[in-house]
Amino acid sequence: MRVNRILLSTPLVVVALVIQVSVLARLHLPGAVPDLLLLTVLGLAMGYGHVGGALVGFGAGLLADLAPPADHAAGRYALVLCVIGYCAGLIKPENGRLKSATGPMAVVVAAAIGSTLLYAGVGALVGDTAARHVGLPGLLFSAALYDLLLAPFVVPGVMWLARRADNDPLTETGPAAKAGDISSGWLSSGTGLRIGSQRSGLGALKAKARTRSARVGRIKGVKRL
Repeated sequence: MRVNRILLSTPLVVVALVIQVSVLARLHLPGAVPDLLLLTVLGLAMGYGHVGGALVGFGAGLLADLAPPADHAAGRYALVLCVIGYCAGLIKPENGRLKSATGPMAVVVAAAIGSTLLYAGVGALVGDTAARHVGLPGLLFSAALYDLLLAPFVVPGVMWLARRADNDPLTETGPAAKAGDISSGWLSSGTGLRIGSQRSGLGALKAKARTRSARVGRIKGVKRL
């Protein structure tokens, strides 16, 4: 994993975990707790790809397993976020541009439901029966709803930071410079407008205008003779 990715992912994960434990967990909302850590992993995974997403997810989950007030076996949430990060990274587009917000929103809902089910399933394997005493359908619905409402304020910004961390500002002609903004599809729902194409179009129009003016000058010179 690249150093710039580690330097970006570490503070984002730590801040997300602190906010989740100290603020979101104390809101006492009905059902599940909004999972800010999961949304951060999703944003980084959709920016880095499946390998980077799996590594970030494992590290974030392990940190959550060890941070108080964790009351489950260490490695349980690390496994969950590792799988979620890998799957989310599979939808990263080749050119770094998402055309609409539909895909990321579907990923958020699927990740919220999948992480809850996977966490409960791993708990059942290790003998944790706490999930049996909680209404699983209500827990799944609330987890998907809370994460979906919180996602527009977290995922696009994290994806944008992930893309900036991967790009080298000194190499503007490289493949990374040609890729579109990875978070623009979430915010603009894919307008298809590109600044580079607009500039090239204006250049072509100026060239045509100069050619026409030169032709008019030659015709006027011929008439004068």
